[in-house]
Amino acid sequence: MSDKRVSFDFEIDFSNGGGIQGQGFRLDIEGDDIADDALAAYIIQDLRLLMVRAVRILNKHIIAEQHKRITAAEPESSPAGDPQLIDLSHEIESGLITYKGLPAPLVCDHLSRVQSRAVYATGTEFQIGRIEMVGNTGTYLDTPYHRYAEGYDLAGLPLERVSGVPGVVVRVSGTRERAIDWQTFAATPVRRCAVLIHTGWDRHWRTDRYFEGHPFLTQQAAQYLRDEGAMLVGIDSLNIDDTSNGTRPVHSVLLAAGIPIVEHLTNLAVLPTEGFRFFAIPPKIAAMGTFPVRAHAVLRPT
Repeated sequence: MSDKRVSFDFEIDFSNGGGIQGQGFRLDIEGDDIADDALAAYIIQDLRLLMVRAVRILNKHIIAEQHKRITAAEPESSPAGDPQLIDLSHEIESGLITYKGLPAPLVCDHLSRVQSRAVYATGTEFQIGRIEMVGNTGTYLDTPYHRYAEGYDLAGLPLERVSGVPGVVVRVSGTRERAIDWQTFAATPVRRCAVLIHTGWDRHWRTDRYFEGHPFLTQQAAQYLRDEGAMLVGIDSLNIDDTSNGTRPVHSVLLAAGIPIVEHLTNLAVLPTEGFRFFAIPPKIAAMGTFPVRAHAVLRPT
């Protein structure tokens, strides 16, 4: 059975005067329908409203759409009590184009298995691989050195920012707006969290569509996440910034504050909105600001 959400308008009157209205609200529901009274109670609780006199639900209809508030579920294949690991990275291979204008990686043998037979004892063989690539390949992490010469590099990256960080997912998939503003994050506690933005853009990975019209954060959103104390910000899109011009305000704001960025994430749709730990650890390389990571999440046992 597919997920169901309810779309509706509402009017709320307060017993001490005044009121509020809402149009085109969408909320997750269990089952195929929800009563108006139950929906009214949900609004009051979710918005933490006081002194409500009346709630009117208008233009209600049920739609089939993925839930935005996904709770952690233990997979059938995992024994009870074992943590669940979710891979959030794209695979890197020779010829992969991550970003137009940057060279694709070359993955090859430095020493092939056949060649190694002349070096080692009979029956013993090894492969030593070689890769030539730019740091901005696949799913990668930006440190402040990527933007600022005086910022910390991969070797100076504090592990507490990328290893076992409490994670939250903010879902904007399905929105018609490309720009993701600060209000999107206001309902989510982000302090000391890895904030992962699920746009759904990863569905275009390895297609021409991926490079055009991607979702991005506004400068105000970056400032909000900085001021609210986010530890890391990640997105499943081409770039966390608008690339239609040469400015990069989101990179500038976050990296100036020492907040690393992970771009080109994938598989965020299967994560819960909270209740997991995020990992995105690059090699410890001096004088380099960006490098691929095996980003993944660990869900706590249920």
